Amino acid sequence: MSTYADIPKPIRSGIVIVDPERGTPQRIIVLQFNPDTLERSVAPQAAGGEGGGGGGDSGGDRNEALRLKGPAQETWKFTAEIDATDQLDVAAPDGIHPQLAVLEMLVQPTTAQLRAASKLSKKGTIEISPIEMPLTLFTWGSKRVMPVRLTELSVNESAFDVNLNPIRASLSIGMKILTVSDLPAGHRGAELYLAHLAQKEQLARRARAGSLAQLGLGGGI
Repeated sequence: MSTYADIPKPIRSGIVIVDPERGTPQRIIVLQFNPDTLERSVAPQAAGGEGGGGGGDSGGDRNEALRLKGPAQETWKFTAEIDATDQLDVAAPDGIHPQLAVLEMLVQPTTAQLRAASKLSKKGTIEISPIEMPLTLFTWGSKRVMPVRLTELSVNESAFDVNLNPIRASLSIGMKILTVSDLPAGHRGAELYLAHLAQKEQLARRARAGSLAQLGLGGGI
């Protein structure tokens, strides 16, 4: 008789809401299904200009050609699925409303924060600071844990129960990786980004190096 007890369970991707002061998780959102694909964009922050028109190249631009102003700007996009018909413990009198609400609150201030801002406005406060959201981490296995800001959340609800509660939906999620250029010095998110970058450096060192001969440059450069 065969047994499957030793088969490891798949690691789930997810989002962790962290208290930036204490570093303790406030909420953990486990994606029901891992996305089938990930779209990542990595754009370097070049120190030189993007090239101008008219005159010739400036000496300053040529001197900056190999310089970077800071970490690359990285964005992620993927589609997450929520399906109450596949997992009975998700199904509830509210359908998947709670699961959707948790994700939507990642880009919404709370009513308490909005009321507090309104009170300051009524008191005649000239400048009201923007509302600060909790630190959000996206996790994709142990090698990708990074601070992020959600930039896009598009919801496509495709099935409903008799009370019109959604029971199936796909979510297009876009996020920007927050770097030391985005966060104050000493912020916990900045430290987590540096840890993420250090992990990437370790992985890069494990890659097998090529040779000039493979490029047809056996005689050197």
